[in-house]
Amino acid sequence: MVLDALLEGGTDLSGVAVRADAPATDLLGLPVATPAIAPSPAGQPFHVAIGAAAVRERLQGEAEAAGGSALTVLHPAASISRFATIAEGGFVAAGAVVGPVAVVGRGVIINHGAVVDHDCAVGDFCHLAPNATLGGGVRVGARCLIGAGAVVLPGVTIGDDVTIGAGAVVTRDVASAQTWTGVPAAPKGS
Repeated sequence: MVLDALLEGGTDLSGVAVRADAPATDLLGLPVATPAIAPSPAGQPFHVAIGAAAVRERLQGEAEAAGGSALTVLHPAASISRFATIAEGGFVAAGAVVGPVAVVGRGVIINHGAVVDHDCAVGDFCHLAPNATLGGGVRVGARCLIGAGAVVLPGVTIGDDVTIGAGAVVTRDVASAQTWTGVPAAPKGS
């Protein structure tokens, strides 16, 4: 998805290297090198394209500590307010919407069709899955996963390390380190 967004945005991929810890032959025609972190990334732009928040956070931190510069990738078919802020290392996919005065943290993935409405704050290394929707003024802590098609109603606050299941509708605040599912959403197992 990240390479596709770069291509759709007109980026020349001749100088782009794809890296992974696991051996692979190619990705969209580009060869894959190992290890995931380049031996000398100082001054080099990079983007960590992996869904797992803890891994994405670790790899981005390691590459930045080695002198690399986290690249934010915005698909040209995304709708992003000029009054929104998206921190380094983020990714916004095609069809996503980021509203005015929204603040999106480091290394956040806003997937296809996801909506971050006006005045939202999304913590570092979160992942909004396809078609997830945050109503106006929602606050989301760090390393959260908002599942595909989930809806978080306006003004709700979600703590750190939370998983909201696919299709859930969150109507009230969620404490840290919980998994909520259902309509209306409730703690898993309750």
